[in-house]
Amino acid sequence: MLEALDLAARRGTARLFTGLDLAVDAGRALVVTGANGRGKTTLLRMLAGLSMPDAGEIRVDGARVAPFSPALRSSVTFAGHALALKDEFSARENLASLVALSGGRASGAELDAALDRVALGSRKALPARVLSQGQRRRVGLARLALSRRRIWILDEPVTALDAAGAALLGELVAGHLEGGGIAVAATHAPLALPAGRVSGLSLD
Repeated sequence: MLEALDLAARRGTARLFTGLDLAVDAGRALVVTGANGRGKTTLLRMLAGLSMPDAGEIRVDGARVAPFSPALRSSVTFAGHALALKDEFSARENLASLVALSGGRASGAELDAALDRVALGSRKALPARVLSQGQRRRVGLARLALSRRRIWILDEPVTALDAAGAALLGELVAGHLEGGGIAVAATHAPLALPAGRVSGLSLD
């Protein structure tokens, strides 16, 4: 279980939220919604161990984890809304770099299979600078396909994806939940996930 208790956050002198509680069990997803500037990304970064809350605490399996905790970060795959691809690297090289930077490992065959799964197999040797925004986002989907971490935290994951890409994202997250994983996503667009596995949290 991933929990947050009495979380608070501010930006400068402005309070984004306070007294926020949430709990996400294994096999379930939490979809966070809210207007721009309400703190969705801030909350996700806290849950990923990348930012410090103004107050409150985060727990995994009942144990409190400190901000920037290596134990928390090693359990989380965080996908921000801005995918950091190197323009001069090929799609395959970027995928290998993303996997390595997150502490994972993937063989050449696994990289190729992940790119095939997201319909980038024929473009894997192309430099990222010539890929469309949707194709660049699919490199991020391939990274998810290779992730073995049990908590996925996704910030606006549907951005720039066409209908087929959004459906593929839904399949990846649903498969992750089916395997006992946890997902937390902030999004303005609906995710195609099994209704019985999804809860909502509005920051409005």
